[in-house]
Amino acid sequence: MSGDAVLDACQQRMGYRFRDEGLLKAALRHASSADHRRNSNERLEFFGDAVLGLVICEALYERLPQALEGELTRIKSAVVSRRTCARVAARLRLTDGLVLGQGLDTGEELPQSLAAGTLEAVIAAVYLDGGLDAARKFILTHMDAELRAATESQHQFNFKSQLQQYAQRELAGSPVYELLDEKGPDHAKCFEIAVCVGGRRFPSAWGPSKKEAEQKAARLALEALGQLPKSSVEEELVC
Repeated sequence: MSGDAVLDACQQRMGYRFRDEGLLKAALRHASSADHRRNSNERLEFFGDAVLGLVICEALYERLPQALEGELTRIKSAVVSRRTCARVAARLRLTDGLVLGQGLDTGEELPQSLAAGTLEAVIAAVYLDGGLDAARKFILTHMDAELRAATESQHQFNFKSQLQQYAQRELAGSPVYELLDEKGPDHAKCFEIAVCVGGRRFPSAWGPSKKEAEQKAARLALEALGQLPKSSVEEELVC
C-alpha cells in the first residue's frame, strides 16, 4: 500500500480528515526513522499527553460533579495510562502507518509504550490541525468505552456519590451527614455518623475517620433504600 493510501486508511479509521496531512505524517514518524529526534513524533507525543489529560479531566469534572479530587485523580490515571492508550491505538491500528527504523521494523509486535506514544502524538496532530474541539471529539469518541469502564470501576465504591445522585434524582434532596458520637484518644478516634435523606434517618456507622464513617453510613442508606444488596458482613457497632 502506498504512503498516501496508508494515510488515507488511517484517517478513515480515526474519523478525522486532516487539512494538513504533514501533521499526521509527523505523528507517525518514530525516532528510529528520523534523521534527528527533533524531527520525530516525540515532541508531538509530549504535547498530546497534555491535551489528553486536559480533555479527560474536563470530562470527569463534568460527569462526576460530586466526586472528590482523589477519586477523579484515580479515574484519570486509569484512562490515560500507557496500557489504555496502547489499547486504543491498537483498535485504530495507528501503528500500521508508523514509520520505523530498521532496528524496530521487524514485523514483531511493537512495545506497548510505542503504541501509546503514537496515540498521544496523533492527538497532538489533531489538536494542531483542528483545535481543541476537534481533539476533544476525537478523544471522547475513541476513548469513551475506556472512560466509562474506569469511571464505573472506581466510582462504584464511592457510596456517598451514589447516594447523592439517587437522592437528587428520586428524593428531590441531598443527604445530610450527622456526627452522633466519637470515642477514643485524639490519635485514634472513632466516629459514629448517620445520614438523613428526605426527613428519614438511616442506620449509623462507625469509622476510624469521619470520611470513612460517612461512606459506611451512605452504604447502609443505599441498602435500606434497596439500591445495594445487604452486606454479608455486619457492621461493627464500635471501632
